[in-house]
Amino acid sequence: MDLKIALLAGDGIGPEVIEQAVKVSDAIATKFNHSISWTPALTGAAAIDAVGDPYPEETHQVCLGADAVLFGAIGHPRFDNDPSAKVRPEQGLLKMRQKLGLFANVRPTFTFPSLLDKSPLKQERIEGTDLVFLRELTGGIYFGERGRLDDGNTAFDTCTYKREEIQRLAKKGFELAMTRSKKLCCVDKANVLESSRLWRETVQAMEKEYPEVEVSYEFVDAVAMRLVQWPNSYDVLITENLFGDILTDEASVISGSMGLMPSASVGTENALYEPIHGSFPQATGLGIANPLATVLSAAMMFEMSFGLIEEGALIRKVVDASLAEGVVTEDLKENGQKGNSTSEVGDYLVAQILG
Repeated sequence: MDLKIALLAGDGIGPEVIEQAVKVSDAIATKFNHSISWTPALTGAAAIDAVGDPYPEETHQVCLGADAVLFGAIGHPRFDNDPSAKVRPEQGLLKMRQKLGLFANVRPTFTFPSLLDKSPLKQERIEGTDLVFLRELTGGIYFGERGRLDDGNTAFDTCTYKREEIQRLAKKGFELAMTRSKKLCCVDKANVLESSRLWRETVQAMEKEYPEVEVSYEFVDAVAMRLVQWPNSYDVLITENLFGDILTDEASVISGSMGLMPSASVGTENALYEPIHGSFPQATGLGIANPLATVLSAAMMFEMSFGLIEEGALIRKVVDASLAEGVVTEDLKENGQKGNSTSEVGDYLVAQILG
């Protein structure tokens, strides 16, 4: 199969972890007789520095012309520390989601048997955890009307949703639940927010189309609590943009490291795959960034965009092997032990695939 993939390395550790995912993907292509055409493009702070736009039109055209997008990370501290900055790297991410129609963020959380003791939660609470969040990505408070009043002393951000935005996200949630344990949880704040009441009534109206799916409705604060008490009680969860942003980061530490969890953003024009961690600028160039989340994102890409299930499964298998053998970066090493470098982990994965 010929695969055309847009490569958006981004900022910070993005280029380093992307490099390892490319090495692993190329090894998979060699083993399974595929051909991958990689097309790099700028985004984030790197794009601002080059052309003044965090998501240039040239990058957008590269993404539109690709079968899938593999993305690293966005962000730089010089923008974080400047509240008056007019152009920010994160604007590129929002613009990319909107222009590519990436309305559903698929964020799995699962545990690795060899890393159960790395989680901040007790082993008996997390063992067997295998859940997926579907977070709505192109609506809500991040895209609503915002501004300042009273000479800048009052600020507002508006959370707005249309029924059709909720329906298309919920449809993916129901469909995913049908392939898993047939359990779906709608996360909202319907006791307070009108937008959440629209979420709840919309999902309730869709239940009859999926009679085999057991649907529950929980307030976001209750879910935040239960994620650290009984995460293995959840299967598929759907929620709006802001709630999903917060809850998925909370869920990500269950596995023991944010450097382990992949994600996909799917929509109307294309699909994008990325690690859930940020650009981690403090680690840039040090060779300590954990590439496994990006590598696992590539596994999701093979499976979801190309239907190459065996290829994705092999990537997961060699990642499990690296964890079991302790070929990992320092974030997963025991107290103060020296970890493998980012590239050494990538080289190990490639050797396992081609061995």
